[in-house]
Amino acid sequence: MKLKGFLLIAFFSLFALFVSANVNTTNNDFEIGSTIENFTMPDPNGKDHSYKDLKGENGTLIVFLSAQCPVVKMYNTRINELAAEYKAKGINFVGIYSNHTESDEWVKTHSDENYKFPVLIDRQNVFADKLGASFTPEVYYFNSSDALDYHGAIDNDRSGKNITRTFLKAAFGEKLAGKEITEKETKAFGCTIKRVE
Repeated sequence: MKLKGFLLIAFFSLFALFVSANVNTTNNDFEIGSTIENFTMPDPNGKDHSYKDLKGENGTLIVFLSAQCPVVKMYNTRINELAAEYKAKGINFVGIYSNHTESDEWVKTHSDENYKFPVLIDRQNVFADKLGASFTPEVYYFNSSDALDYHGAIDNDRSGKNITRTFLKAAFGEKLAGKEITEKETKAFGCTIKRVE
């Protein structure tokens, strides 16, 4: 009985270590102020799109999405409302699907049903690794000069019922008013990106 208990503890310890290692394979060098280079990725229909063709006059918001994450589902309405509001102000939204566990067909169905802005598929989670993204939803706002101006969470409540801090909206508001963004980075949360092993 003791041996069984020991083996269970050992198993879960190794599992926790594996998960931690898997999450921490991201690039922590992509910091606020880092400049994003032009990239090209396919949409769910297989058509390639470049960052330079999708970016907005006043910046671009990259949001990591998932077809299976319940946290993303809770945020979908807020994401779409923000995308519509700020597209009119020159900030374009681009969704990125990086989970290797989600097929193109699944992503296509999910994105068609939920979003009106462009979405791209990040094969082998190369782009997520480049930015250091770990969660869905996790957002990166690049200004008109393609420099990272905000990274982290959309707000401080996944359910949407008790929001007290609207991080992303505050960042947009300050930037569009010609001010320096006060809070440039917050802690992202949600479902972990399922990376290629």
